[in-house]
Amino acid sequence: MEMLLKVLVTWLSINSGLPATEDLPQVQFALAEEMAALRLSGAQAAESSAAVPQLVGHSHELRAIYDDRSRTIYLLDGWSGATPAEVSVLVHELVHHLQKEAALEYDCAEAREKPAYQAQQKWLELFDTDLSAEFQMDPMTILVRTNCIY
Repeated sequence: MEMLLKVLVTWLSINSGLPATEDLPQVQFALAEEMAALRLSGAQAAESSAAVPQLVGHSHELRAIYDDRSRTIYLLDGWSGATPAEVSVLVHELVHHLQKEAALEYDCAEAREKPAYQAQQKWLELFDTDLSAEFQMDPMTILVRTNCIY
């Protein structure tokens, strides 16, 4: 895993403009429900306890998360990295790690997602596929998930 992380960090640095780092994240595997709980224990939990049932109810959509506090990427249990789509999930979360390491600031959590989705899309295009084909994410969904709504 360490070699894959190093290769992806280098690729991201070249292709996204994010600064590379020698400090790699921890990588752990978790069930979707565990990732939902981890996400809720972070800043989002402070925003609204009413979001708890909604997030847990959509935990089947979670493929990975990055925890800023522990500098850990959590991948869905069973992740093998055997397909470009699976690796793209790691690419997406590595963007968040590089953002954290570079102390980049964004207007909101959603804005932080834009470079991650762009890098994931660029990775998938190397294999003649895209977010729509692999994850059923159309441009409108990405627009909503990457813009501050306040």
